[in-house]
Amino acid sequence: MIESGPLYEALVALYRELRGKTKEQWQRDLPFAELLFDRWERAKSLGFGEDASIYHSSYVYGDVRVGKNSWIGPGVLLDGSGGLVIGDHCSISAGVNIYTHDSVKWALSGGRAEYERAPVSIGNCCYIGSQTVIVKGVTIQDHSVIGACSFVDRDIPPYTVAFGIPCKPAGRVQIDAQGNVTLVLDTCDKD
Repeated sequence: MIESGPLYEALVALYRELRGKTKEQWQRDLPFAELLFDRWERAKSLGFGEDASIYHSSYVYGDVRVGKNSWIGPGVLLDGSGGLVIGDHCSISAGVNIYTHDSVKWALSGGRAEYERAPVSIGNCCYIGSQTVIVKGVTIQDHSVIGACSFVDRDIPPYTVAFGIPCKPAGRVQIDAQGNVTLVLDTCDKD
């Protein structure tokens, strides 16, 4: 690592300046790349919808389409090798991994079998909780919530609250005419 010289000193000065401004304005401390590069510009360069954003620590592979006003958090992996669509007004939390392929049969066959691919679709107005894994072939319909640390291996209906390993529906999303949201969890009798 170079610890002296004009380039190093200029980078350190820039880092300190950007870090100070970010702390003052947003009360955040981010890695240098996140301070230096604009999340909205990156989303635009990837062809995502208007006002979408994606952190620079996130990975994007293959055919990934993201709608307007969607937020892709830090440390997210978007595998579009089988086709991935994320709708408008979605929030994909930190550390989410979405896969549209797997190499299970390829590995078990010593490379004789092909990778398996199937598209993933996430509807409009969905929230995907932190550290969730979504596998190939899954559709999550509009206005659904997936709880943190879930493993999603099946389709999720619209207006559904779902979580767990494996992820299962556990309630519903209600939205009134004024836009107020209520999450109603199913209850069970413990007789």
